[in-house]
Amino acid sequence: MIELRPFDSLGGANHGWLDAKHHFSFGGYHDPARTSWGNLRVWNDDTIEPQTGFPPHPHRDMEIITYVREGAITHQDNLGNKGRTEAGDVQVMSAGTGIRHSEYNLEDVTTKIFQIWIMPTRDGEAPQWGAKPFPKGERSGKFVTLASGYHNDNDALPIRTDARVLGATLRAGETAEYPLGKDRKAYLVPAKGAVQIDDVRVNARDGAAISNIDVLRVTAIEDSEIVLVDAA
Repeated sequence: MIELRPFDSLGGANHGWLDAKHHFSFGGYHDPARTSWGNLRVWNDDTIEPQTGFPPHPHRDMEIITYVREGAITHQDNLGNKGRTEAGDVQVMSAGTGIRHSEYNLEDVTTKIFQIWIMPTRDGEAPQWGAKPFPKGERSGKFVTLASGYHNDNDALPIRTDARVLGATLRAGETAEYPLGKDRKAYLVPAKGAVQIDDVRVNARDGAAISNIDVLRVTAIEDSEIVLVDAA
C-alpha cells in the first residue's frame, strides 16, 4: 500500500524566520489521520532564513535526525558538543534522559532541512550527539544507511530505536531497491526530483507512506535525491 501525501496537503506555519511544513501532527497543526507512521513521529520540512534558528530548548526520549538539503545547520548543546552539518550530510541527537540544544543557520544563505523524530525503543540512557558527512557519490544508484538502530550497520550513525534512515541519489531512469518486509512501514520523501513507486508518482517534498511491501522499488522519473525511513 502506498498513500501519497502531496506537499500542498501538509500542515505547517510560517514564522518569518522559519517556514515549516509538517508531514505529521506537530505544534499547532493536528490531523488525527497523520499522528505517526509506526515509530516515526515527526517529519518536518523546514526552511530557515540566514542568521536565524532555533534557540536553546530541551528534549528527552526522542531520536532526532536532521538531514540538510541546502545550506548548513550549526548545532550546540549543554554536553559541550558543537558542529556544523552541510547539505547532504546528517546529524543525530539521541535526547535520552534529557538534553538542551540550539540549531542555527549561521550562513548567508537559506538553509533547508528535513527534521525527523523517531520514538526510541531504548530509554534511560544518557543523551548523545553525532554528525557525519555522506558523500552523495556513495549513494549513487542505491540506498545507503545514514542512521540505524542495528549493530550490523557499522558505517551509520547510531540511533536507539528499531529503525533506519536511508538516502539515495538516482539519475532519471535508475531504480533502487530496498528489502523492506511486509511487517514494516516506510516513509519516503524526495528532497529533489520525482520518483515512481508502483504506479504512484512522488514529487519533490511529497511524502509516501508505504506498508505491506516486501521489496520496495523506487524509479527516478527525474534526477532525484531521496530520504527514506524504515520504521517498526
